[in-house]
Amino acid sequence: MQYEYDYLIVGAGMTADAAAKAIRESDAPARIGIVGIETHAPYERPPLSKALWKDDKPVESIDLGTARAGAVLHLGKHIAAVGRVAHIATDDRGDTYRYRKLLLATGASPRKLSFGSERVIAFRTLDDYRALRRYALPNARIAVVGAGFIGSEIAASLAGKGCKVTMLFPGDGIGAGRYPRSLSNFLDGYYRERGVILRAGVRVVDGRDLGDGVELALSDGTSARFDAVVAGLGVTPNTELASAAGLAVDNGIIVDAQLRTNDVDIFAAGDVANFPCAPLGTRMRVEHENAAIGMGHHAGRNMAGATDAYTTLPFFYSDLFDLGYEAVGLLDDRLDVVEQWVQPYREGVVYYLDGGRVRGVLLWNVWGQVEPARDLIAAPGPFDVESVRGRLPRSV
Repeated sequence: MQYEYDYLIVGAGMTADAAAKAIRESDAPARIGIVGIETHAPYERPPLSKALWKDDKPVESIDLGTARAGAVLHLGKHIAAVGRVAHIATDDRGDTYRYRKLLLATGASPRKLSFGSERVIAFRTLDDYRALRRYALPNARIAVVGAGFIGSEIAASLAGKGCKVTMLFPGDGIGAGRYPRSLSNFLDGYYRERGVILRAGVRVVDGRDLGDGVELALSDGTSARFDAVVAGLGVTPNTELASAAGLAVDNGIIVDAQLRTNDVDIFAAGDVANFPCAPLGTRMRVEHENAAIGMGHHAGRNMAGATDAYTTLPFFYSDLFDLGYEAVGLLDDRLDVVEQWVQPYREGVVYYLDGGRVRGVLLWNVWGQVEPARDLIAAPGPFDVESVRGRLPRSV
Protein backbone atom coordinates (compact mmCIF):
# COMPACT_ATOMS: atom_id res chain seq x y z
CA MET A 1 0.00 0.00 0.00
CA GLN A 2 1.01 3.59 -0.63
CA TYR A 3 -0.16 6.48 1.53
CA GLU A 4 0.34 10.19 1.16
CA TYR A 5 0.20 12.70 4.01
CA ASP A 6 1.00 16.33 4.57
CA TYR A 7 2.23 15.39 8.04
CA LEU A 8 3.47 11.95 9.07
CA ILE A 9 4.11 11.09 12.71
CA VAL A 10 6.17 8.03 13.61
CA GLY A 11 5.20 6.83 17.06
CA ALA A 12 1.68 6.65 18.47
CA GLY A 13 1.98 7.87 22.05
CA MET A 14 1.09 11.04 23.92
CA THR A 15 3.55 13.10 21.88
CA ALA A 16 1.94 12.00 18.62
CA ASP A 17 -1.52 12.77 19.94
CA ALA A 18 -0.53 16.29 21.03
CA ALA A 19 1.21 16.97 17.72
CA ALA A 20 -1.74 15.77 15.62
CA LYS A 21 -4.16 17.98 17.55
CA ALA A 22 -1.86 20.99 17.26
CA ILE A 23 -1.47 20.44 13.51
CA ARG A 24 -5.24 20.23 13.10
CA GLU A 25 -5.67 23.53 14.97
CA SER A 26 -3.12 25.24 12.70
CA ASP A 27 -3.85 23.52 9.38
CA ALA A 28 -7.49 22.43 9.31
CA PRO A 29 -7.52 20.56 5.97
CA ALA A 30 -4.20 18.78 6.56
CA ARG A 31 -3.81 15.05 5.91
CA ILE A 32 -2.23 13.58 9.06
CA GLY A 33 -0.95 10.03 9.43
CA ILE A 34 0.32 8.31 12.56
CA VAL A 35 2.25 5.02 12.48
CA GLY A 36 2.89 3.18 15.75
CA ILE A 37 4.21 -0.20 16.88
CA GLU A 38 1.57 -0.68 19.57
CA THR A 39 -1.84 -1.94 18.54
CA HIS A 40 -3.59 0.58 20.79
CA ALA A 41 -4.54 4.12 19.82
CA PRO A 42 -2.60 6.80 21.77
CA TYR A 43 -3.36 6.73 25.48
CA GLU A 44 -2.30 8.38 28.72
CA ARG A 45 0.74 6.62 30.11
CA PRO A 46 0.95 7.88 33.75
CA PRO A 47 -2.24 6.07 34.92
CA LEU A 48 -0.55 2.75 34.14
CA SER A 49 1.44 3.05 37.36
CA LYS A 50 -0.90 5.43 39.22
CA ALA A 51 -4.65 5.97 38.82
CA LEU A 52 -5.60 2.66 37.20
CA TRP A 53 -4.41 0.88 40.33
CA LYS A 54 -6.04 3.24 42.81
CA ASP A 55 -9.42 3.94 41.26
CA ASP A 56 -10.05 0.75 39.30
CA LYS A 57 -10.96 2.84 36.29
CA PRO A 58 -11.50 0.97 33.02
CA VAL A 59 -8.52 1.14 30.70
CA GLU A 60 -10.79 2.74 28.11
CA SER A 61 -10.71 5.90 30.24
CA ILE A 62 -7.09 6.61 29.25
CA ASP A 63 -7.76 6.76 25.50
CA LEU A 64 -6.79 10.20 24.16
CA GLY A 65 -9.27 10.32 21.29
CA THR A 66 -6.61 10.97 18.66
CA ALA A 67 -8.81 9.84 15.78
CA ARG A 68 -11.23 12.66 16.57
CA ALA A 69 -8.49 15.05 15.43
CA GLY A 70 -8.84 13.54 11.98
CA ALA A 71 -5.56 11.64 12.06
CA VAL A 72 -5.36 8.29 10.29
CA LEU A 73 -3.90 5.65 12.62
CA HIS A 74 -1.69 2.86 11.27
CA LEU A 75 -1.24 0.71 14.37
CA GLY A 76 0.85 -2.40 14.92
CA LYS A 77 3.32 -1.23 12.28
CA HIS A 78 7.01 -0.41 12.49
CA ILE A 79 8.64 2.21 10.27
CA ALA A 80 11.85 0.53 9.10
CA ALA A 81 13.39 3.28 6.96
CA VAL A 82 13.08 6.94 6.07
CA GLY A 83 14.13 8.19 2.63
CA ARG A 84 14.86 11.83 3.28
CA VAL A 85 15.38 12.89 -0.34
CA ALA A 86 12.19 11.26 -1.59
CA HIS A 87 10.26 12.15 1.62
CA ILE A 88 9.07 8.56 1.96
CA ALA A 89 8.91 6.32 5.04
CA THR A 90 8.64 2.55 4.62
CA ASP A 91 7.26 0.14 7.19
CA ASP A 92 8.21 -3.47 7.94
CA ARG A 93 5.47 -4.77 5.61
CA GLY A 94 6.69 -2.75 2.65
CA ASP A 95 3.95 -0.11 2.80
CA THR A 96 5.13 3.42 2.02
CA TYR A 97 4.12 6.80 3.43
CA ARG A 98 4.95 9.95 1.51
CA TYR A 99 5.19 13.03 3.71
CA ARG A 100 5.76 16.76 3.47
CA LYS A 101 6.78 17.11 7.12
CA LEU A 102 7.80 14.26 9.41
CA LEU A 103 7.77 14.02 13.21
CA LEU A 104 9.81 11.34 14.96
CA ALA A 105 8.03 10.60 18.24
CA THR A 106 9.50 7.14 18.61
CA GLY A 107 9.81 7.37 22.39
CA ALA A 108 11.96 5.01 24.41
CA SER A 109 12.19 1.31 25.25
CA PRO A 110 12.48 -0.10 28.77
CA ARG A 111 15.73 -1.73 29.78
CA LYS A 112 15.22 -5.43 30.40
CA LEU A 113 16.64 -8.09 32.64
CA SER A 114 18.97 -10.61 31.03
CA PHE A 115 16.40 -13.43 31.05
CA GLY A 116 12.82 -13.75 29.89
CA SER A 117 9.50 -15.12 31.06
CA GLU A 118 5.91 -14.01 30.64
CA ARG A 119 6.03 -13.35 34.38
CA VAL A 120 8.96 -10.92 33.97
CA ILE A 121 7.57 -7.56 32.88
CA ALA A 122 9.64 -4.56 31.79
CA PHE A 123 6.90 -2.12 32.71
CA ARG A 124 6.11 0.50 30.06
CA THR A 125 2.95 -0.07 28.03
CA LEU A 126 -0.76 -0.79 28.37
CA ASP A 127 -0.06 -4.43 27.52
CA ASP A 128 2.51 -4.52 30.34
CA TYR A 129 -0.10 -3.13 32.73
CA ARG A 130 -2.62 -5.78 31.69
CA ALA A 131 -0.01 -8.51 32.03
CA LEU A 132 0.91 -7.39 35.54
CA ARG A 133 -2.72 -7.15 36.66
CA ARG A 134 -3.09 -10.87 35.94
CA TYR A 135 -0.52 -11.63 38.62
CA ALA A 136 -1.18 -8.75 41.04
CA LEU A 137 -3.58 -10.64 43.28
CA PRO A 138 -3.83 -10.22 47.06
CA ASN A 139 -0.82 -11.86 48.75
CA ALA A 140 0.95 -12.43 45.44
CA ARG A 141 4.72 -12.18 45.84
CA ILE A 142 5.94 -9.54 43.42
CA ALA A 143 9.55 -8.39 42.99
CA VAL A 144 10.10 -4.83 41.79
CA VAL A 145 13.61 -4.38 40.40
CA GLY A 146 14.64 -0.74 40.73
CA ALA A 147 13.86 2.04 43.20
CA GLY A 148 13.71 5.02 40.89
CA PHE A 149 10.71 6.80 39.38
CA ILE A 150 8.80 3.79 37.99
CA GLY A 151 10.01 1.28 40.57
CA SER A 152 8.86 3.33 43.56
CA GLU A 153 5.49 4.11 41.94
CA ILE A 154 4.62 0.59 40.90
CA ALA A 155 5.77 -0.85 44.23
CA ALA A 156 3.37 1.48 46.06
CA SER A 157 0.53 0.62 43.68
CA LEU A 158 1.09 -3.12 44.05
CA ALA A 159 1.28 -2.91 47.84
CA GLY A 160 -1.97 -0.94 47.77
CA LYS A 161 -3.58 -3.93 46.05
CA GLY A 162 -2.47 -6.28 48.83
CA CYS A 163 0.54 -7.79 47.06
CA LYS A 164 3.59 -8.84 49.03
CA VAL A 165 6.17 -6.57 47.40
CA THR A 166 9.95 -6.85 47.56
CA MET A 167 12.04 -4.03 46.07
CA LEU A 168 15.50 -5.02 44.80
CA PHE A 169 17.95 -2.27 43.89
CA PRO A 170 21.69 -1.54 43.89
CA GLY A 171 21.53 1.87 45.57
CA ASP A 172 21.37 2.84 49.21
CA GLY A 173 17.66 3.64 49.32
CA ILE A 174 14.54 4.65 47.43
CA GLY A 175 15.27 7.59 45.15
CA ALA A 176 18.96 7.58 46.10
CA GLY A 177 20.89 10.06 44.01
CA ARG A 178 17.79 12.15 43.41
CA TYR A 179 16.44 12.88 46.89
CA PRO A 180 18.44 14.13 49.87
CA ARG A 181 19.74 11.19 51.89
CA SER A 182 17.48 12.07 54.83
CA LEU A 183 14.37 11.98 52.61
CA SER A 184 15.45 8.70 51.02
CA ASN A 185 15.93 7.19 54.48
CA PHE A 186 12.45 8.37 55.47
CA LEU A 187 10.94 6.77 52.37
CA ASP A 188 12.67 3.47 53.14
CA GLY A 189 10.93 3.39 56.52
CA TYR A 190 7.67 4.64 55.05
CA TYR A 191 7.57 1.77 52.55
CA ARG A 192 8.53 -0.80 55.18
CA GLU A 193 5.66 0.40 57.39
CA ARG A 194 3.35 -0.46 54.49
CA GLY A 195 4.66 -3.98 54.19
CA VAL A 196 7.21 -3.52 51.40
CA ILE A 197 10.44 -5.47 51.85
CA LEU A 198 13.55 -3.56 50.76
CA ARG A 199 16.68 -5.32 49.55
CA ALA A 200 19.14 -2.45 49.01
CA GLY A 201 22.61 -2.89 47.54
CA VAL A 202 21.78 -5.95 45.45
CA ARG A 203 21.43 -6.64 41.75
CA VAL A 204 19.55 -9.35 39.91
CA VAL A 205 22.22 -11.42 38.17
CA ASP A 206 20.09 -14.23 36.75
CA GLY A 207 16.69 -15.83 36.84
CA ARG A 208 14.71 -18.82 35.67
CA ASP A 209 11.09 -19.52 34.84
CA LEU A 210 9.52 -22.05 37.19
CA GLY A 211 6.22 -22.22 35.33
CA ASP A 212 4.18 -20.98 38.26
CA GLY A 213 6.76 -18.38 39.31
CA VAL A 214 10.23 -16.95 38.79
CA GLU A 215 13.39 -17.61 40.78
CA LEU A 216 15.87 -14.74 40.95
CA ALA A 217 19.58 -15.09 41.69
CA LEU A 218 20.95 -12.01 43.44
CA SER A 219 24.41 -10.49 43.61
CA ASP A 220 24.72 -11.20 47.35
CA GLY A 221 24.63 -14.94 46.65
CA THR A 222 21.03 -15.47 47.71
CA SER A 223 18.01 -16.43 45.63
CA ALA A 224 14.31 -15.78 46.00
CA ARG A 225 11.10 -16.96 44.37
CA PHE A 226 8.28 -14.67 43.21
CA ASP A 227 4.98 -14.96 41.41
CA ALA A 228 6.00 -12.13 39.06
CA VAL A 229 8.86 -9.69 38.52
CA VAL A 230 8.54 -6.05 37.43
CA ALA A 231 11.61 -4.35 35.99
CA GLY A 232 11.80 -0.59 36.49
CA LEU A 233 15.31 -0.10 35.14
CA GLY A 234 14.87 3.06 33.13
CA VAL A 235 14.63 3.43 29.36
CA THR A 236 16.75 3.87 26.25
CA PRO A 237 15.67 6.36 23.54
CA ASN A 238 14.59 4.77 20.26
CA THR A 239 17.05 6.45 17.91
CA GLU A 240 17.77 3.63 15.45
CA LEU A 241 15.47 4.96 12.73
CA ALA A 242 16.88 8.48 13.00
CA SER A 243 20.46 7.24 13.00
CA ALA A 244 19.91 5.07 9.93
CA ALA A 245 18.42 8.10 8.16
CA GLY A 246 21.57 10.12 8.86
CA LEU A 247 20.09 12.41 11.47
CA ALA A 248 22.24 13.67 14.35
CA VAL A 249 21.93 11.43 17.41
CA ASP A 250 23.47 11.75 20.88
CA ASN A 251 21.46 10.50 23.87
CA GLY A 252 18.38 11.02 21.73
CA ILE A 253 17.72 12.75 18.44
CA ILE A 254 19.39 16.16 18.36
CA VAL A 255 16.93 18.99 17.69
CA ASP A 256 17.19 22.79 17.69
CA ALA A 257 15.04 25.24 19.64
CA GLN A 258 12.21 24.73 17.13
CA LEU A 259 12.44 20.94 17.67
CA ARG A 260 13.76 20.50 14.14
CA THR A 261 16.47 17.93 13.34
CA ASN A 262 19.36 18.56 10.95
CA ASP A 263 16.83 17.86 8.18
CA VAL A 264 14.57 20.91 7.79
CA ASP A 265 11.51 18.74 7.12
CA ILE A 266 11.97 16.34 10.04
CA PHE A 267 11.18 17.16 13.67
CA ALA A 268 11.53 15.12 16.86
CA ALA A 269 9.77 15.45 20.21
CA GLY A 270 9.05 13.64 23.45
CA ASP A 271 11.19 11.01 25.17
CA VAL A 272 13.47 10.63 22.15
CA ALA A 273 14.35 14.32 21.64
CA ASN A 274 17.57 15.89 22.93
CA PHE A 275 16.70 19.59 23.02
CA PRO A 276 18.37 22.83 24.13
CA CYS A 277 16.92 23.78 27.51
CA ALA A 278 17.27 27.56 27.73
CA PRO A 279 16.42 27.92 31.45
CA LEU A 280 19.23 25.52 32.42
CA GLY A 281 21.62 26.51 29.66
CA THR A 282 22.21 22.92 28.61
CA ARG A 283 20.84 20.14 26.45
CA MET A 284 18.57 17.57 28.01
CA ARG A 285 16.21 14.72 27.28
CA VAL A 286 13.10 14.32 29.44
CA GLU A 287 11.02 11.16 29.83
CA HIS A 288 7.86 12.49 31.45
CA GLU A 289 4.28 13.36 30.52
CA ASN A 290 4.64 17.14 30.61
CA ALA A 291 7.49 17.07 28.09
CA ALA A 292 5.74 14.53 25.88
CA ILE A 293 2.59 16.62 25.57
CA GLY A 294 4.21 20.05 25.54
CA MET A 295 6.87 19.15 23.00
CA GLY A 296 4.39 17.31 20.83
CA HIS A 297 2.09 20.31 20.70
CA HIS A 298 5.00 22.65 20.02
CA ALA A 299 6.42 20.45 17.26
CA GLY A 300 2.99 20.17 15.65
CA ARG A 301 2.59 23.95 15.52
CA ASN A 302 6.05 24.43 14.05
CA MET A 303 5.51 21.71 11.47
CA ALA A 304 2.42 23.63 10.39
CA GLY A 305 4.32 26.88 9.93
CA ALA A 306 5.07 28.46 13.30
CA THR A 307 8.70 29.24 14.18
CA ASP A 308 8.54 29.47 17.97
CA ALA A 309 11.36 28.28 20.18
CA TYR A 310 10.57 25.64 22.78
CA THR A 311 11.60 27.32 26.03
CA THR A 312 9.51 25.42 28.58
CA LEU A 313 11.31 23.70 31.45
CA PRO A 314 9.33 20.45 31.84
CA PHE A 315 8.18 19.18 35.22
CA PHE A 316 7.28 15.72 36.44
CA TYR A 317 5.22 14.31 39.29
CA SER A 318 4.73 11.11 41.21
CA ASP A 319 2.41 9.45 43.73
CA LEU A 320 3.88 7.29 46.49
CA PHE A 321 1.08 5.87 48.67
CA ASP A 322 -0.44 9.02 50.23
CA LEU A 323 2.57 11.18 49.45
CA GLY A 324 3.12 13.03 46.21
CA TYR A 325 5.44 15.53 44.60
CA GLU A 326 6.08 17.72 41.61
CA ALA A 327 9.63 18.43 40.47
CA VAL A 328 11.21 20.93 38.10
CA GLY A 329 14.73 20.94 36.66
CA LEU A 330 17.61 18.79 37.85
CA LEU A 331 17.27 16.63 40.95
CA ASP A 332 20.79 15.49 41.75
CA ASP A 333 22.02 15.08 45.34
CA ARG A 334 25.58 15.84 44.19
CA LEU A 335 24.52 19.47 43.94
CA ASP A 336 24.19 21.73 46.98
CA VAL A 337 20.92 20.60 48.53
CA VAL A 338 18.83 22.91 50.70
CA GLU A 339 15.89 21.41 52.59
CA GLN A 340 12.94 23.50 53.77
CA TRP A 341 10.36 21.47 55.69
CA VAL A 342 7.00 22.61 57.03
CA GLN A 343 6.59 19.09 58.40
CA PRO A 344 9.70 16.91 58.03
CA TYR A 345 9.39 14.65 54.98
CA ARG A 346 5.62 15.23 54.81
CA GLU A 347 5.49 18.75 53.37
CA GLY A 348 8.30 20.93 52.14
CA VAL A 349 10.57 22.15 49.38
CA VAL A 350 14.04 20.97 48.40
CA TYR A 351 16.29 23.26 46.34
CA TYR A 352 19.25 22.06 44.29
CA LEU A 353 21.95 24.72 43.83
CA ASP A 354 25.02 24.90 41.63
CA GLY A 355 27.27 27.89 41.04
CA GLY A 356 24.89 30.31 42.72
CA ARG A 357 21.92 29.22 40.57
CA VAL A 358 18.90 27.12 41.40
CA ARG A 359 19.05 24.11 39.07
CA GLY A 360 16.15 22.07 40.44
CA VAL A 361 13.20 22.23 42.84
CA LEU A 362 11.41 19.32 44.52
CA LEU A 363 7.91 20.26 45.72
CA TRP A 364 7.13 17.55 48.26
CA ASN A 365 3.39 17.53 48.99
CA VAL A 366 3.43 21.22 48.01
CA TRP A 367 1.10 22.08 45.14
CA GLY A 368 0.52 24.93 42.72
CA GLN A 369 4.16 25.99 42.70
CA VAL A 370 5.49 24.69 39.39
CA GLU A 371 5.49 28.10 37.69
CA PRO A 372 7.17 29.88 40.63
CA ALA A 373 9.75 27.07 40.67
CA ARG A 374 10.41 27.61 36.96
CA ASP A 375 10.80 31.34 37.59
CA LEU A 376 13.27 30.64 40.39
CA ILE A 377 15.37 28.38 38.17
CA ALA A 378 15.38 31.05 35.44
CA ALA A 379 16.44 33.78 37.91
CA PRO A 380 20.12 34.79 37.65
CA GLY A 381 20.73 34.78 41.41
CA PRO A 382 23.18 34.48 42.95
CA PHE A 383 21.58 32.21 45.54
CA ASP A 384 23.07 30.43 48.51
CA VAL A 385 21.73 28.30 51.36
CA GLU A 386 20.32 31.28 53.26
CA SER A 387 18.94 33.36 50.40
CA VAL A 388 17.10 30.50 48.68
CA ARG A 389 15.35 29.08 51.73
CA GLY A 390 11.80 30.41 52.00
CA ARG A 391 11.53 31.43 48.32
CA LEU A 392 8.74 28.88 47.86
CA PRO A 393 5.87 28.44 48.25
CA ARG A 394 4.58 31.80 47.19
CA SER A 395 1.12 33.02 46.25
CA VAL A 396 0.15 32.34 42.66
